[in-house]
Amino acid sequence: MSTFSSSSEDSSLSVFIAMIGLLMRSSTDPLGVTSSWNNSMNLCQWTGVTCGHRHPRVTALDLSNRSIRGTLSPFVGNLSFLRVINLTDNDFYGEIPNEVGCLLRLETLLLTNNSFSEELHLPSCHFARPRITRITLLKVVIPVAVILMILLACLIIVYTGRRKHTQKSSRTLPMEQHFPMVSYAELNKATNNFSASNMIGQGSFGFVYKGKLGETGTTVAVKVMNLKQKGAAKSFVTECEALSNVRHRNLIKIITVCSSIDFKGVDFKALIYEYMKCGSSEDWLHQSNDKLEAGNLGLIQRLNLVIDVASAIEYLHHHCQPPIVHGDLKPSNVLLDHDMVAHVGDFGLARFLSDYSTSTILETPSSSIGIKGTVGYVAPEYGVGRDVSIMGDVYSFGILLLEMFTRKRPTDKMFNDSLNLHKFAKTARPEKVMVIVDPSLLLELEARVSNSRNPKNERAKIEDCLAAIMRVGVLCSVESPFERMQMTDIVPKLCAAWKIFLNNRA
Repeated sequence: MSTFSSSSEDSSLSVFIAMIGLLMRSSTDPLGVTSSWNNSMNLCQWTGVTCGHRHPRVTALDLSNRSIRGTLSPFVGNLSFLRVINLTDNDFYGEIPNEVGCLLRLETLLLTNNSFSEELHLPSCHFARPRITRITLLKVVIPVAVILMILLACLIIVYTGRRKHTQKSSRTLPMEQHFPMVSYAELNKATNNFSASNMIGQGSFGFVYKGKLGETGTTVAVKVMNLKQKGAAKSFVTECEALSNVRHRNLIKIITVCSSIDFKGVDFKALIYEYMKCGSSEDWLHQSNDKLEAGNLGLIQRLNLVIDVASAIEYLHHHCQPPIVHGDLKPSNVLLDHDMVAHVGDFGLARFLSDYSTSTILETPSSSIGIKGTVGYVAPEYGVGRDVSIMGDVYSFGILLLEMFTRKRPTDKMFNDSLNLHKFAKTARPEKVMVIVDPSLLLELEARVSNSRNPKNERAKIEDCLAAIMRVGVLCSVESPFERMQMTDIVPKLCAAWKIFLNNRA
């Protein structure tokens, strides 16, 4: 037997001897399973034996639940293509042959419910190593190299995608950290399905609705971003970032935000602000709202409003790190609460100035390509490619101030290439300041003079006050950013004008 077992493991004779060896070790076979194990038929047809499809080599030996009693023959080691041995639920006993450990292709060995000894001694197997030819090596190396290259490409794509997603997430992080989130369904209910009757305003990137939020019915303003508009999504993130860490009584306050999908599965983003009951300065100056009558803003009210705005912008420029440029200062972005206190809103075009240096920002003509704003309020240097700077806000504030007291938009049809709002105010002050003042405001001032005990002194006091105000507006709106006032100087100048009007003439 040993002669046969040492012969070629792939030979049919070796396999046959192995099977007969198994048969000889079987002392009891009540079901006659091994009765077919003889040389009268192909061994692949023997009971319990399975051969491969391409080659007649034994790949599985399944004698489970056959009531066979005997020992397992060491000749099983000759079945080199054997993948499965299943001898469960029989009465095999004795030791498991060490040759089982040399079955390199064996995947499944089931020996439960037998009487084998508990220990399995497996010696080192000595077998001939297959010869690896150059062709065989190439057949292995080339596919592996291709697979590795594909995996590397996939990893690069995944990494790049995650990096972009991380950058995007990092920009949206402030709103998630600083503001509680509200659902689309809540906003839909609060605004009565975003009905037209609840719409109170429209901006560059969306619409503003009045709504009542939550169980308490808090009145809020819901700014719904029009994500089809280019730049709307970026504006949403910018506004969240700008307002996440600022705290000032004259800045609009975000209550909550919504970044979700609507009932149709479309992306939806909205900012929810505290509601400003008295609308905007635009409404009061130009009758954009038929519920308000232009002209009922008095001199002191207008002066208080521009002081409020100046205080807010000074805070953004000189008390925030990094400084923040609003970028779109105009009357429609100055909102009024129930006490007629001004709140600067709409930070969708705001910019953060990192490594801020006045000289660097003003002297370096750089990439302000793509700078947006409102015609008439945008600083002229932006049009020639200079960087965004705090001086751009100063210019916008100067135009806003002049509009507040003349009630003339910078885009009024009376203005042309040779005349603008700045020149209009500059040529009139101080002697002709009363000529350019808003006529409705002039009526109030004339009534004040008429009712005064000393009309001459009262008129002079009013003219001095208006001249001081107009001077600030003109100095803020000069063409050269180097010649404009700083916001830190503007508030004291306006407060001085306020004192001139209320006190006796200085």
